[in-house]
Amino acid sequence: MLNSRFDTIMRRIATVISVSILTLSLTAAFSGVLLSFYYQPTAGGAYHSLEMITNEVEYGWLFRKAHSLAGNIVIVLALIQIVVMFLGRQFRKSWLAAWISGIFLTLSVIGLDWTAMILSWTQDGYWRFNIELGTIQAIPFIGTQLREILTGGAGVSTVTVEHLYTIHSYLLSTVAITLAVVHLATVLYQEKEMYQEAAKFEQQPETESSEVLS
Repeated sequence: MLNSRFDTIMRRIATVISVSILTLSLTAAFSGVLLSFYYQPTAGGAYHSLEMITNEVEYGWLFRKAHSLAGNIVIVLALIQIVVMFLGRQFRKSWLAAWISGIFLTLSVIGLDWTAMILSWTQDGYWRFNIELGTIQAIPFIGTQLREILTGGAGVSTVTVEHLYTIHSYLLSTVAITLAVVHLATVLYQEKEMYQEAAKFEQQPETESSEVLS
């Protein structure tokens, strides 16, 4: 009885988190689209355009803050969701799609945060990105190729910002929203299955009692 109650609570928490993740993902996407009208994906121009959005565009500061907060909270919720499914002992085959979508969703939102590092073109982001490029280049066999794809050449330049902007805005954003939808659908399916199992369990004693009376 306690295990059934705990399972119900964990599934409900997983559903609430899934809805929150999708809502925040859409918020980040919508605010990102609005920011893209003024953002300039160039070296130097990126920083000045974001400053202009914050200080001169009406409600620009609000959309920038919403974009940043939504993106960061999604990362936290995606990690919490993995923990919730683990604590809920959801290891059956029917949960495979939820696990796969949840794990890749977590990786994609972390990737979004990583690619945003250089898009603000601040000194902190610039040097962090250069340091991490060295780590990427150290990857055996594909490190050098990955570095060239990201930077577009030898050093960090406007081409680098354009590449990271494309990956961030078109590739990873689309993947993250798609996975958020799939994850929510799989979790809702599991909750539906839970209610159906509970209904069958409640009907079983009634059937057994009617057979005894007959």
